[in-house]
Amino acid sequence: MTGPAPRAVAPSGSAEAALRRLRIALTVFFALDGFLFAGWVVRIPDVKEQTGASASALGLALLGTSAGAVVTMTLTGRLCQRFGSRVVTVAGLVLLALTVALPPHTHSALLLGGVLLLFGAAFGAVNVAANSVAVDLVTATRQPIMPGFHAAYSLGGMVGAGLGGLVAGSLTASVHLGSLAAIGVVVALATGRVLVGGTLPVVGGDTGDGPAADGPAARRNGPGSAGSHARRLVVVLGFIALCSAYGEGALADWSALHLKESLDASAGVAAVAYSVFAGAMTVGRLTGSAMLRRLGQSTSLVLGGATAAVGMLVGALAPTVWLALAGFVLTGLGLANIFPIALGQAGAVAGPRGVAAASTLGYGGMLLGPVAIGFLADWFSMPVALTTVAALAGASAVIAWATRDAVRPVG
Repeated sequence: MTGPAPRAVAPSGSAEAALRRLRIALTVFFALDGFLFAGWVVRIPDVKEQTGASASALGLALLGTSAGAVVTMTLTGRLCQRFGSRVVTVAGLVLLALTVALPPHTHSALLLGGVLLLFGAAFGAVNVAANSVAVDLVTATRQPIMPGFHAAYSLGGMVGAGLGGLVAGSLTASVHLGSLAAIGVVVALATGRVLVGGTLPVVGGDTGDGPAADGPAARRNGPGSAGSHARRLVVVLGFIALCSAYGEGALADWSALHLKESLDASAGVAAVAYSVFAGAMTVGRLTGSAMLRRLGQSTSLVLGGATAAVGMLVGALAPTVWLALAGFVLTGLGLANIFPIALGQAGAVAGPRGVAAASTLGYGGMLLGPVAIGFLADWFSMPVALTTVAALAGASAVIAWATRDAVRPVG
């Protein structure tokens, strides 16, 4: 996905300072998003016990998060174009913080599902809007900084999960999540003043501070501006994001079980499976900007997909636990930057609606992965089921190579 990039006007010193403040503020929003979501995830066992839900009832209730996110993602692009991506980002994160406090106050699986529908809607809105702002910042700075924002999300998630584990024995879920809600609202509103109040220079020297078009992507792509070619590219990029998210979802739910049941690992060792994968993804995203500068987006997508495919084949088919863990590390490094690059490209093609469409497809993969792996494991075996992660990662590499000239570089 290469091609001649448009010429950019070098920002002045004051513009550089403004961009730096916006970048820091958006990084905080990504980290807070991951922090709040992880805080909820670690308290799921407590909420399950409180509601008295069976495993299947809890599973249906948890689908509320996914359903709310996917439905909202399809609408957020329009909201971004009407009110501005930065305004929607702040509003979505405030709503996310408020709703994270609600699950401990439910006493049935049905009510929990309704609350999680709201929580998922806020989560979906934040992810589309924040990624749209990130696309605008990438365009304005002409730097491949998208992986850094996603690294902040991963780090926020790691901190949120770690803190949740530490306080789980001493604080009730309602106190813990209520505290997170208070922290989230305060940080979102304080940082939101910087994010919404800043001026975002547009390539060519314009500024994007209007409500309906607060950045380059929004100005370049108004409603209905993307033609059929652009829509096809967004679908392709969304499928590439899906391939990555499928692997993330599958490994989150099934990697520990694979080590325990397929390789007879102890419970303690099996619990390390997702940690090493998530840690590798974080490292990959922290180094992603440097990789993009050196290799470019097309090569990075192809290399990432190929690395993840090899790593997952090793992880799925390895005869020993430690070799499987090494495979998970390779998989995490490979998948780390596929999703953020694909969203950045979709935003370059079709603005906030492109980000919304690609996000919806991508997060659909995160929903599909765990379910598909479960059925395939029943029909065949867990190792065979996990090879589908390798197959989709390989497919993303092939598609990225085949469409390398279709989309101009971002940043």
